[in-house]
Amino acid sequence: MIDFRYHLVSIVAVFLALTVGLVLGTTMLQDPLLNTLQSETADLRGQSEELRAERDSADRLNEGADRLADAVGDDVLEDRLRDVGLVVIGAPGADEDMVASLEERAEAAGADVQGRVSLEDAFVDDGGATFVDELALQVSLTPEDLTGGPYDKAGVELGRALAVGLDEETETPEAPEEGASEGPREEDVEESARPSDEDDSKGAEAVLAAFEEGGLISVRGNPARSADALLVVAPAGAPEGESEAANTLLTGFTTALSETVGPTVLAGGTEAAGEGGLIARALAEEAPYSTVDVAGRPTGDVVTVLALAGALEGTRGAYGIGEGVSGFLPEPLPGPIASEDPEDPEADASSGEQDEARRSASGEEE
Repeated sequence: MIDFRYHLVSIVAVFLALTVGLVLGTTMLQDPLLNTLQSETADLRGQSEELRAERDSADRLNEGADRLADAVGDDVLEDRLRDVGLVVIGAPGADEDMVASLEERAEAAGADVQGRVSLEDAFVDDGGATFVDELALQVSLTPEDLTGGPYDKAGVELGRALAVGLDEETETPEAPEEGASEGPREEDVEESARPSDEDDSKGAEAVLAAFEEGGLISVRGNPARSADALLVVAPAGAPEGESEAANTLLTGFTTALSETVGPTVLAGGTEAAGEGGLIARALAEEAPYSTVDVAGRPTGDVVTVLALAGALEGTRGAYGIGEGVSGFLPEPLPGPIASEDPEDPEADASSGEQDEARRSASGEEE
């Protein structure tokens, strides 16, 4: 009986000690701990409110910049792409609204948007490289000259189908040296020995038709043999999984297009400049064309057109806000393209109106 009481008292003493310890501990620590938690919560709430205010200010600033771009964009871009034949290439997943907005802005700058070529998902599907390669070789007039991978070859052939034909003036051979044989004169060459412009255009249309019938592209307008410059629109949304691999293929394809046609700009939203995105991939590989990572809103669309104008002047750059850009927009700004006819009354009138507007804005009197 004594042993039982001893154990019972011991157990009661242990629980009593625990109870007393808990009461004393919570009483002594409650206020300091509660004060610390309340202080940290207040600090976090303050930081959250500051970040929210900064975000709201940035949103209002961006909205204001977009309204400004809408208000003065056409004046800023006037004649920057005067009479330039432009073809738009939409990558798989490109946002249709972004493509349409860029086309509209380019037309406001004087471009002749000849058509649009949209790359289908099948173009970059797994296992489709062999078909792309075979089709490029099949439509090529000189398949033995094609080098690189399937998408490099496809870029060359589609580029040849889109690129505007050479003017007769640029095809004039150099004058022979004195005493050298002049050879047959151009007028002596039989016309049947040279393909006509009509045959050339039909051949380009046949190339586009072959890729379209193969389910690789869709075509709007009449882009065959009409491109002085290309605008390639990157996929919308952040890349993941298979899309990252597709962007690697599209980078090589766009490079081949650019090297075949000439002035080229790759445009997309900020997500295209993120890790694995098409613009990020192009910058990593130092692609030979310009990029813009702020397309899709009025300010970015204006920058895209300025990048195209710069590309026509031989300037290449990476524009926007992503990592590795050379600036938000081209600097110095590319100038307007002058009318080919210096006596064009419309051009003179436009120039006069612009001068008068500038004088009025600066408060000058005639």
